[in-house]
Amino acid sequence: MMRFALTLEWHGAAYMGYQRQSHGPSVQQALEDAVHSVTGETVAVHAAGRTDTGVHALGMRAHFDLSRSFDPFRMFEALNAHLRLAKHAVAVLNCIKVAEDWHARFSCVGRAYEYRIINRRAPLTLDLGKAWRIAKPLDEGAMHEAAQLLVGCHDFTTFRSVHCQSASPVKTLDRLDVRREGDRVIVEAAARSFLHHQVRSMVGCLALVGQGQWRVDQVAEALAAKDRSKLGLNAPPEGLYFVSATYPGE
Repeated sequence: MMRFALTLEWHGAAYMGYQRQSHGPSVQQALEDAVHSVTGETVAVHAAGRTDTGVHALGMRAHFDLSRSFDPFRMFEALNAHLRLAKHAVAVLNCIKVAEDWHARFSCVGRAYEYRIINRRAPLTLDLGKAWRIAKPLDEGAMHEAAQLLVGCHDFTTFRSVHCQSASPVKTLDRLDVRREGDRVIVEAAARSFLHHQVRSMVGCLALVGQGQWRVDQVAEALAAKDRSKLGLNAPPEGLYFVSATYPGE
């Protein structure tokens, strides 16, 4: 058996998220169909994380097993050719052979996300479907100050989807930074793992702070409440990007 590790990029607008769904297209289905087309084998492609409908990826990691030997570079080329011909908005950035005990999800020790806000009155054209437009001016300094109240080990129930399947709402948020680049406000988040909707929920509340609708300390109050009904706002999915996954030894 050969285990292949993939690095993936995709535009999430066309998909119901990463995980295979019975009611719509998914990134996982696109990849599994591509592997079957190339090799004739039916495989399961496991990813480092499950993304929602409309969420994008810049460097998602995934893996699958093949019963026979296959050159990784040939696999890389063939998968991209199939995805391109099938008009999927998915690209394989890298394909390598890994040890049989390497697992895209369970071996992962860190995940990083980025959320992109475009802060301007004009509608989006080139970034339509790839960022959240907020017309009202944002105070990114206040947003960053509020973000630091969420860093560390906390019960993130307030920032957790009611559909979250995680065994515990307690997570350790390693980093949550906010910076501005012109009319772009970027929120960067890093942790070993995240709850369902956690990043979008945190960004939504930070946006309320940036617009002056919430005080900085209201973010801490929402966190302490451990109550989803205290969430101010859940940011839309189109601004969220899975950036990278970290593994021991890499």
